[in-house]
Amino acid sequence: MTPALNHGNSIEACVFVIFGATGDLMRRKLLPALYRLARDGKLPPDCRILGVARNPEFDDARFRDWSRDALVEAKLEAEGDGAAIAQWCVAHIDYQPIGDGAAGDYEALSRRLDTLDATHKLPGNRVHYLALPPAVFPPTIAALGASGLNRSKGWTRLVIEKPFGRDLASAVALNQLVHAHFDESQVYRIDHYLGKETVQNLLAFRFGNALFESSWNRHHVQSVQITVAEALGVEGRAGYYEQAGALRDMVQNHLTQLMTLTAMEVPAAFEADSIRFEKVKVLRSLSSLKAENVVYGQYTDGDIEGKHVVGYRQEPGVANESKTETFVAMKLAIENWRWQGVPFYLRTGKRLPRRVTQIVIEFRMPPVSLFRTMHACRPSTNVLTIEMQPDEGFDLSFEVKSPGEPFRLQTEHMHFRYPAAFGELSEGYDTLLRDIIEGDQTLFVHADETEASWRFYTPLLEKPRPIQPYWAGSWGPETEPLFHGAVAGEWLTK
Repeated sequence: MTPALNHGNSIEACVFVIFGATGDLMRRKLLPALYRLARDGKLPPDCRILGVARNPEFDDARFRDWSRDALVEAKLEAEGDGAAIAQWCVAHIDYQPIGDGAAGDYEALSRRLDTLDATHKLPGNRVHYLALPPAVFPPTIAALGASGLNRSKGWTRLVIEKPFGRDLASAVALNQLVHAHFDESQVYRIDHYLGKETVQNLLAFRFGNALFESSWNRHHVQSVQITVAEALGVEGRAGYYEQAGALRDMVQNHLTQLMTLTAMEVPAAFEADSIRFEKVKVLRSLSSLKAENVVYGQYTDGDIEGKHVVGYRQEPGVANESKTETFVAMKLAIENWRWQGVPFYLRTGKRLPRRVTQIVIEFRMPPVSLFRTMHACRPSTNVLTIEMQPDEGFDLSFEVKSPGEPFRLQTEHMHFRYPAAFGELSEGYDTLLRDIIEGDQTLFVHADETEASWRFYTPLLEKPRPIQPYWAGSWGPETEPLFHGAVAGEWLTK
């Protein structure tokens, strides 16, 4: 049967118009997220999905079959039971070919949307989701504006996937194009990392606990380390990755967003404008990067979990002499009163030993050790580890006396895991799609953020990037002077 929906929901129904609807993002992320929201009663009952793509061979029936197969493949119902999925697809999904994107194609799309509104008695609310390659963003945005699809009798929202630009100039140009047709209040620049429960709970952890917020500064914190490690390689994305590299693909967006949330001041209110304002202040407080504080790497062949994998240059679609970085580590300095003198280490890479996203806060040692004269009694620093994936939760290390004589200190840990406390957590896209319908921009990236971030990183992109090799299955280049080591508190400056 069709998933039950919460008919008491106060948010308004809309049409999700997804451009690039036959692509990988739709199949793996967006469609499963929309189905889960509907199944769990978190969508208005009359929400519809209109897939838009260039494939002229698709029609409503074929696209619904394609969608059903994608949802069955995602195992969102009991094995062998696709009846509920099939019924939901028939009841909520439509398809509109866009051809070459000429003016007539967008006029046909506009007529189709008017027909859906009239047929299903919808209020005219629309989400235009650009699940497209970045090169197609500008013509699609311009066509939406020229055809009048940037406005409707209800509300209209534009969702743009990362990367938002390739450098400062392209980000500014794209923002100018967007603002020529859409107001900033209509724009949702999406970074799926910000939808993760553990990322949102970083704010609750910081600002809901005086114990930690009062210690969240240069007087008590020795260093901050943010790691986004991937065990996978490029996985068939060489065409994109060769043009992007790790700095554009991960550092400028994902890691920088985690850094700003970790470092920002207490916002005036828990709402979008206040939080965005504090994040931009962090970006504007970053001091220029020195060449010696940035390390680039590229993986060669090696072993991960007992399986031999090829090097980056042997991946299909990668140039034999490619200079694209698959690993970046850097040391940042935030020049403000809270963080003056505290290094922020960012690191990301492909083909590292395991998949993990975490923030490690290393606290300072006591100014004078009470136990300095006692044999084998050197205390370790307290370390707070906030893990976003895959084992979502918190760990805090602290020192205790081990039983017996002589007097010895031993490091122990307090653990908290979200799944153990609350059950399975929702996916990042589930949260963000729901926020888009509600009109909540708190977890989305503002135009000022994109430009401030690119303003900081563009000088790096304009300089030669010396690439150091590292074995697949290692934690990065062996000659790396600042960042070599493991995660969970061991990756510290030497």
